[in-house]
Amino acid sequence: MDNKNQNEIKIELTPEIAAGHYANLAVIAHSAGEFFLDFIAVSPNVQQARVQTRVIMTPENAKNLLFALRDNLTKYEATFGEIERKMPKNQDGNNFQA
Repeated sequence: MDNKNQNEIKIELTPEIAAGHYANLAVIAHSAGEFFLDFIAVSPNVQQARVQTRVIMTPENAKNLLFALRDNLTKYEATFGEIERKMPKNQDGNNFQA
């Protein structure tokens, strides 16, 4: 057996998880040892929204996620064109939460 096969991780994706959760808002918080990513589905004209999924990861893995997202966004834009952020006309771009 070579090293390549020893380092492979077999990943299982159950049908329940494969269905996924829609989220149009992410709230990110951190402590000294973890990052907390809450993914939320917000509906217009509804005053309350429920966290669909919470992901907790180490700072190192959060940074790895940042780089992986950046890499994938670059590849996506190279294929499909630039993604433009849509902002309400009366909202300051500095107050935007992703």
